[in-house]
Amino acid sequence: MAKSVKGPGVRDIIADIRHGEAAPTYVLMGEEAYYIDLIVENLEKYVVNEADRDFNYNVFYGNDADIDYVVATAQQFPVMADRKLVILKEAQSMNQAKTQLERFGSYLARPNQTTVFVIVYKGEPFGASSKLIKGAKEGGAVIFRSDVPRDYELESHVRDYCQSKKMSIEDKAMKLLCEYIGPPLSKLFGELNKLISIKGGKGKITSEDVEKNIGISKDFNNFELINALSTKDYPKAMKIVKYFESNPKSNPTVMTTSVIFNYFANLVIAHYLPDKSDKSLMETFGFKAQIQLRSLKDGLRNYSAMQAVNAIHYLREFDTKSKGIGSYVNEYALLRELIFKLFT
Repeated sequence: MAKSVKGPGVRDIIADIRHGEAAPTYVLMGEEAYYIDLIVENLEKYVVNEADRDFNYNVFYGNDADIDYVVATAQQFPVMADRKLVILKEAQSMNQAKTQLERFGSYLARPNQTTVFVIVYKGEPFGASSKLIKGAKEGGAVIFRSDVPRDYELESHVRDYCQSKKMSIEDKAMKLLCEYIGPPLSKLFGELNKLISIKGGKGKITSEDVEKNIGISKDFNNFELINALSTKDYPKAMKIVKYFESNPKSNPTVMTTSVIFNYFANLVIAHYLPDKSDKSLMETFGFKAQIQLRSLKDGLRNYSAMQAVNAIHYLREFDTKSKGIGSYVNEYALLRELIFKLFT
């Protein structure tokens, strides 16, 4: 899940909101919007009853919000209700946003306990030394930081999302989605929702489901290319590259070479690990599926440490040539040349 700064995770935050235990203040910040939007959606749904919203729900937007007026609104008491909700959305769009938002520090330190006040900032998070964060901590605010997940973190997000929907997903299907859809999570989860809907909300999502409904080939993809490289299956590798060349929009070489680079970089590290047991390899590389371990172990058998180092050299050479430095050859022709070098 997304990171929280000395506070609860997204599930705990949402559980408290739904149980009527919303905090007086929330600072929601970060560059991955999905979990931030999910928290805001629950605040809007559960904090104030529908019948009380005319007088007890105020939303402001950063590009035209007046900070003094927002604070004054938050300091007002609810009208014939237990609480009111005040949300500052798109706070990052304020002029000199980070400087301006520091002015909320004094309110956050001593908030009105009958108002649930929320700052939504979708951008680079505030540091712990900022007046905003210091005030929020002093006043007991919920501070939530949502970072864009790294590539290796995507699978855990997909698995967790499927579990929340009471669905299961094949490892291969999960890798295909993460590799070809990637962040932002809203887009990735949108494709998952499509598959969940098609499956009727039950059962297991398979690679065949992904191929049929998302348009990603289960046989010709970067995942299968790594399998071909790890097992030294040259005909299969070249067949995949040929498919990539005929479908360039879905298979850019920059993505392919990035995946290959990560694989051989891991191989170099693995060769010099003192403990090469399955448990050690899984923990070192953060693998969640046996299929990832199998590809790495195949590579350890089929490539020496020096060959893995040479592979990285060939990849850097490809990167230079693909940018037109010292070569005018088509990038897919360069990719075929790269694959040939990796095998020979």
